[in-house]
Amino acid sequence: MRISLNYTKSVEQNASIYFEQAKKAKKQLEGATIALEKSHEKLEKIKPAEIQKQVIKKKRKIHWFEKFRWFYTNEDMLFIAGRDATTNEIIIKKHTDNHDIVFHSEMSGSPFGVLKTEGKKPSKEALEECAVFVACYSKAWKLGLGVMDIFYVTPDQVTKEAPSGEFIGKGSFMIYGKKTILSVSLKLYIGKYNDLMMSAPYLAIKKHCEKYIEIKQGNKKTSDIAKKIKKQFNHDDLDDIVKILPVGSSL
Repeated sequence: MRISLNYTKSVEQNASIYFEQAKKAKKQLEGATIALEKSHEKLEKIKPAEIQKQVIKKKRKIHWFEKFRWFYTNEDMLFIAGRDATTNEIIIKKHTDNHDIVFHSEMSGSPFGVLKTEGKKPSKEALEECAVFVACYSKAWKLGLGVMDIFYVTPDQVTKEAPSGEFIGKGSFMIYGKKTILSVSLKLYIGKYNDLMMSAPYLAIKKHCEKYIEIKQGNKKTSDIAKKIKKQFNHDDLDDIVKILPVGSSL
């Protein structure tokens, strides 16, 4: 063991310095010992199963449609809608089949939505649900509008081909031909669908969720609303809730 001495100080002064350092080290050691004992006491109170649950938290399966806005209609058809220009583009180009139905509105910033029919004919109620969903995630929700017109068309009416001299930006498409227009009220609900948090119009949420709450238009912080919903549904992941809340909401 080597000891360094300060030649400008006397033997007594050097000894005093090392004595003070030794006292500090002893106090630090005592503090660490107390903290370790407290940790052991806490661990002893926790059951082995609870320790395993905390250490190994199994991640749930992430479904492909969760990158978009989505819900299942009261007829169990999947509906997906864009979150932004990029996801609008992806939905129309990669996830729209010939027998699907495309929803949109004339309002700028409105998402494109696609009802995955799998060749089945949807009911009037299901079509209205899809229209309500698109309306709720458009700017109309944040603006506080109570009613909005949404139209739906077939996939072959949607194209990137613009009239001569015009440009179509990312996430936007031209719609040709007749549109079927639905005037719908903006009402949205949130519930737990299996292990997923789902937002949907009333008939769909009632069909698929035992417990649900209504989300209203307002100016509360998204994070504050999400925390309240997380507590009500005892859901683990706050981000799952944040992702499905429209901007400009209240409980």
